Amino acid sequence: MDNNNLTKKIIGAAIEVHRILGPGLLESAYQECLLFELKNLGLNVIKEKTLPITYKDIKLDHGYRIDLLVENKIVIELKTVEAFTDVHFAQILTYMKLGNYPLGLLINFHTKLLKNGIKRFINTPQ
Repeated sequence: MDNNNLTKKIIGAAIEVHRILGPGLLESAYQECLLFELKNLGLNVIKEKTLPITYKDIKLDHGYRIDLLVENKIVIELKTVEAFTDVHFAQILTYMKLGNYPLGLLINFHTKLLKNGIKRFINTPQ
């Protein structure tokens, strides 16, 4: 499945979760429900995938945790915040670069309309 169709399926599943639950819950509730929806679509999803980091000569096995990784190529970072900040953008971009993942979706479930809480990111190799 190409990345655009995969992204559409993920966003559709997120909208379904938001439609049923609405805003106001903890991030972990949305994570579990979105995980269920994505697996129900037959997608390969890893929850809280750890990304090791190396700093100088020190290897940290659990440096970062990706909320959801879909088909080993799309990073999904979930939030329940009033508004995205630059730190949220930097976080997902860091995850994408560390894992060499091509796409990322930052999804904020704390919005009236979920479409206003979705940002798509592309990892452009340097």
